[in-house]
Amino acid sequence: MPVILIVLILLLAPHTAQAEALRGSLFAATSAKPDGALAGLFVGRSQGGMFAPRPDQRLGAKHAVGIGLQKSDVQMIRALIQEAESRKDGYDAVQHGARIKPAKRPTRMTLEELLAWIDATPGQPHAIGRYQFIPKTLRRLIEKTGAKLSQQFDPKMQDQLADVLLAEAGLQKFRAGTLERQAFMNNMAKIWAGLPTSNGKSHYDGYAGNKAMVTWARFDAVMARISPKQS
Repeated sequence: MPVILIVLILLLAPHTAQAEALRGSLFAATSAKPDGALAGLFVGRSQGGMFAPRPDQRLGAKHAVGIGLQKSDVQMIRALIQEAESRKDGYDAVQHGARIKPAKRPTRMTLEELLAWIDATPGQPHAIGRYQFIPKTLRRLIEKTGAKLSQQFDPKMQDQLADVLLAEAGLQKFRAGTLERQAFMNNMAKIWAGLPTSNGKSHYDGYAGNKAMVTWARFDAVMARISPKQS
């Protein structure tokens, strides 16, 4: 083999090896998601999650300051439910008619402690937390979500349980534009007595002292701000 060719091979070899090493590291750092992976129900605001902001909210958030749309639609709905159900006490609200209150603030209790308080104090109202869960609904949601009784009834847990109810009321269809705003609102009013139906009254008006705590105009104004755009 000519001497000149041997010299050229020796000079080019390190550069070739370096290029192969770089190409190898580039592709090794790339990982693909497994096919068929589904977004979890409670993945919060992560992309693809059930309660992530709609794409127009993610892209236009900086232009929405002052009109509330920088928040996700579900956060606005949660806040409205608090306005109708638990007001200033929020996540630590206990139904005012409960004569025997929990020994601790609700957000400091585990689900097991909360259910034990309910069982130990029959004959009184037990609606509790930001969304005023009643015992029957609370037990159903715990079972449906698979929550552990050792978990705390903290804000994150309460939001997750309420989100199941919003899903059952038709949030996904509302977002997709296949469920009209008024129908979605009436569905929510069947879950939360403090919200009005389209006739302006609570769905449970007069039953156990229930009445709408916000007006239909207020309810509709909030929901109109987050209604999906119709094509």
